[in-house]
Amino acid sequence: MTELFKIFQLSAADAEKIERETNTPHNHDFEELIIGVKGELEHFIDFKSQIFKAPFVSFVTRGKVHRVQPSALHGECEMWVMRFKSEFIPETTFQLYSYYHENANICLQDNDCFKRLTIIAQLIYQEYHQSAPDLAVIRQLLSALFTMIESEKRKQNVGNEELKKTQSITFKNFLHLLELNYKSPESVQFYADKLFMTTRNLNLICQNILQQSVSEIIDTRKLIEAKNLLITTDKTIAEIGFELGYNEKTYFTHAFKKKSGQSPSEFRLAMRKLISQ
Repeated sequence: MTELFKIFQLSAADAEKIERETNTPHNHDFEELIIGVKGELEHFIDFKSQIFKAPFVSFVTRGKVHRVQPSALHGECEMWVMRFKSEFIPETTFQLYSYYHENANICLQDNDCFKRLTIIAQLIYQEYHQSAPDLAVIRQLLSALFTMIESEKRKQNVGNEELKKTQSITFKNFLHLLELNYKSPESVQFYADKLFMTTRNLNLICQNILQQSVSEIIDTRKLIEAKNLLITTDKTIAEIGFELGYNEKTYFTHAFKKKSGQSPSEFRLAMRKLISQ
């Protein structure tokens, strides 16, 4: 995608067209927000497939492997799809949430709050289709949309602890460093040194936020990328392991199976069966 932002609607006819086309798991270089007003969505994400009936909100961060299959329910399908580059809104409250928690999809109530979401989506759509759309207006409306979704998420008892997680500057800085270095065999000490703190304090922050140690989070990030590569490429197990900083195929296989319960080969085979259904 070359544009900073784009928005479009999906109808029942569009859903039928997508169903007829080849639709394989993929990732993209933009963020994607889907607001389901009518119909349902089969979403393959976080390496499992679930069906969500409208009303719902789905947010997929850049680079995350997924597949969506919209379909009509009772003959109706209406969904807003917004795609935007990360730099369009540099900081989104959903980024941490969708990357490290299996809650990319949020089912909502068909209430006044949800109706306001659809009104804002319509305003964004109208501005986008002006002869000279003002991206500053779209950015403000999109920001308001995220704020309202975040508010609704809190009402559903996601809880204040989740909010605190997104507010931790140190933790965000750690995750930024992790994105830059997770393919290298860097130690916990490396990340602590970069953040000018002790390994103990960094571990305490990670335990408070994700209930995982630093090393567990590093392993989880490597596992996510390994699963992505197993699904989207034909690279060998050894090649994938080496790319992620494992010098020995047996060590990579052991680490993968310990974390996921399957060997890399078993996971690849299971996903191919699931995707081909």
